[in-house]
This record gives sequence, C-alpha cells and structure tokens, in this order.
Amino acid sequence: SSLEEPPLLESDFEKFLLEAVDESLSSLGESSKQAIYYHLEKSFHIKQQEIPIKVEAFIAALEKIFGLGANFIETLIIARLNEKAETGPKWHVSKELKLTEYVVTAKQSFLEKKSGTMEMKMNQCEKIEMEG
Repeated sequence: SSLEEPPLLESDFEKFLLEAVDESLSSLGESSKQAIYYHLEKSFHIKQQEIPIKVEAFIAALEKIFGLGANFIETLIIARLNEKAETGPKWHVSKELKLTEYVVTAKQSFLEKKSGTMEMKMNQCEKIEMEG
C-alpha cells in the first residue's frame, strides 16, 4: 500500500543520490562502472538501488576497491549530488569532507527546503558565516 512507501521527498533525494553515483562512476567508463556495480553486489552485498540506505557500507567498499582513489570518486559524487539536490550554498569540497557526512547534511537540507521549513534569509546568513 502507499502507506509503506517512503515519503516522496525522501525518495527524490535517494534518486538524486543514485544518479550522482551513477554519473560519477560513468566518468571511469561504462564497462568499469558495470564492473564496480557487479563487484559491489557480489563482494560487498550492496545492490545499486540499496546505495542510498547503505551509504557507509558503499563508501567502505569504494575505499577497499580504490584505496586513496576513492576520494576522487567521493568528491565527484558530492559535486553531482549538490547540483541535483540544490541543497543551498555551493559547498567547497575538501578532502576532509566525507561523503557519508555530506549525504546526511544534504538530505536534511533538501528535505527542509522542499517541505518549506527553511527560509532563504537563514541560508544567506549561514553562507556569510561560512565565508567569514
């Protein structure tokens, strides 16, 4: 029944995250992307559609597969997700920013923005404080 489905806003964000992951992995080439999805499912038990609910396991898997190269992919995913979810001020992506932390924060920001509880003035104040 429709009561068991996740709220539309949450499923929108999950769709954006899946698209961001897919586009980021596509930058490695189509066959590489498919090999990564296969490896994620067979070795780490993470299906492509489960990535939004298994973000931490997904990141751990990327780090096991790519080592330090995982940072590059995480950065791409963050940038793509930021574009898709329009989560407010553009984030300055740094090596210290973990994808898991970003996803939690971006999802919260996206849900607040879409549900109308976030005010534009508040965003502008936070942006000024971040830059200051």
